Amino acid sequence: MVAARGMVTVADARARALKRVLADQREWAAAGGEDARLEIVLHPPTERAALADQAGAVAWVRAWQMADDAAAAVEVTWGGRQWARVGAQSVPERCLLRGADAIAAFAGAATGRAWRVLRDRAAQVRSAFIDRTASAGALAAAVRTHGRTLQQLTEADFATLLLVVEWLAEHPSSGWRIRQLPIRGIDTKWLEGHRAIVESLHAAVTGRYSLGLLDAPNLVRVCFLDPTLRPGGLRDVLAPVEELAAFDLTPRVVFVFENLETMFSMPDLPGAVVVHGSGYGVNRLALIPWIKHGRVVYWGDLDSDGFSILHTLRSGCENVTSVLMDEGTLLAYRDLWVPEPKAAGGTYPTLTAGEQRALDRIRAEGNVRLEQERIDWSSALARLVVAGFPG
Repeated sequence: MVAARGMVTVADARARALKRVLADQREWAAAGGEDARLEIVLHPPTERAALADQAGAVAWVRAWQMADDAAAAVEVTWGGRQWARVGAQSVPERCLLRGADAIAAFAGAATGRAWRVLRDRAAQVRSAFIDRTASAGALAAAVRTHGRTLQQLTEADFATLLLVVEWLAEHPSSGWRIRQLPIRGIDTKWLEGHRAIVESLHAAVTGRYSLGLLDAPNLVRVCFLDPTLRPGGLRDVLAPVEELAAFDLTPRVVFVFENLETMFSMPDLPGAVVVHGSGYGVNRLALIPWIKHGRVVYWGDLDSDGFSILHTLRSGCENVTSVLMDEGTLLAYRDLWVPEPKAAGGTYPTLTAGEQRALDRIRAEGNVRLEQERIDWSSALARLVVAGFPG
C-alpha cells in the first residue's frame, strides 16, 4: 500500500524508531534508557484523501490496528472523525513508545536483540564497578564512548573484559607484563585489540590512566658504522630506547634514515652511526641523549610526510640537518615521482628556507612523492658523506 501524502505507515514509524536507536542507544546504555520516549504523529488522511484511495486508507488503518494489538509497548492514540460522506470513523493519530526497550523492539527483532545485549552488558559493568568507581559520571562516559564495542564483543571477550578491568583495579602497580596476568584467555593480542575500552573503564573505575603494566620494549634499530663504537662487536642492533640511552657514546654524526635498505647499504665510516627513524616514531630518538645532543643528518622521502617527520625530529633534537631534501633533488628526478596517497597538511616552522621551498613545490605539483630509494645510490652516498663529514 502506498500511503497518501503525509500518512505515516507502520514501516515509516519503525524506520524512525531504528534511526532513534542507532543515534541514542549508547546514551541510553550509559543512563539506563528508562526515560527514553518516542512520539510520532501519524497524520491520518482527510475524508477527501480517504475517498481518493479507499483501499489504501483501510489498509493503513488496519496495519495500525495490528501494530496496536500485537505490541503491548506500542501505544496508539485513536481519534474520531465525522465525515459527511462516510460517517463516523476512528483513525490512528499518534504512536507513543515509552522506554528504550519499547523503541528498540518496535524498530525490529534484530535491533531489539542488539539493544538488549548492550543494555545488559552496560548494566553488568555498572553492577561490577559502581561501588568502587572513582566517578559514576566517568563510568557512564566510558560506556557511552565504547558502547559499540560492548555490543559487538563475544560473550567470552566480554567476560574477559570484566575480569581484566577488575584485576587491574585491584593491582594498580603490578609491573607485570600482559603475558603474566592470571586471567584465562588473556594474551598480548587480546589487550592490543581491546586496549581502548580497557583503559577507559580502568580510568573510570580507578581514576588512573596507567594500567600499571610493563609494556613491550620500545625498540630502535641502529647500525654502528664505526667498528670502534660497536657494542660487543655488533654492527646491527635492535634495542630498547632505554638501553640505547644508557650507552656512553659520542659519535661524530648520527644519520637518521626512513629506509632500512638504505641503512644496510651504508659503508663503514669513522665516528658514524645510522638509526632507523620509523616514520613518526622518530620523536622517541629525543629520549636518547647521544642523538638528542649530537649532530644528526636526516634523509627521508621527498614528500609532505617526509618534511613533517623532519620537523618532528628537529623539534626534539638540537642539531638536525637534512640531506637530499631540496627542490633541486626533487626536480632532478621528476620522471620518478609518484602521487602521495595522503598528503600531510599543516605548517612546520622548523624547516629551513630551502626545505620549505621543496615542500611548497611538492604541494604545487599536486602532492607528489620522490621516494629515497629511487635516487641512485652512488650519488646519494656521496651527498651523505659530505653532509656527515663537512670540511
